[in-house]
Amino acid sequence: MDSKLSQAEKTSAIINAFYEVYNELGYGFIENVYQNALYRELQDRGIPCTAHPKIDVYYKGKAVGYYEADIIAYDSIILELKAVSNLNDSHELQLVNYLKATDIEVGLLMNFGPKPKIIRKVFSNYYRERLRKISGDKK
Repeated sequence: MDSKLSQAEKTSAIINAFYEVYNELGYGFIENVYQNALYRELQDRGIPCTAHPKIDVYYKGKAVGYYEADIIAYDSIILELKAVSNLNDSHELQLVNYLKATDIEVGLLMNFGPKPKIIRKVFSNYYRERLRKISGDKK
């Protein structure tokens, strides 16, 4: 895939892959099945992606732990996948926290529930820098 695609074009390509997986598998599998299927679909479409990358979390410039994202596509979009009946605020907050912990600004919360749902979240690096200045974090 062309690395000169806009963020909107990248997001659209990912969403199209999501619906391909959903239309093929339907609802009812565990999250891991959808993760594996979406990862394969993204690869088949030539979308650069990494499954389960470990991402360090910092507190005042020191690593305090890590989390594993479900998928990172184009090195610039975090995909957080769910297979639940309904998304709730904690799912959205989880994705926002993942964005805060990285330099990635865009995340997609994608639910393979009874009705497929996608929520796009953006956390600007501008706000990240302001938060670091306020907290005194030099990272």
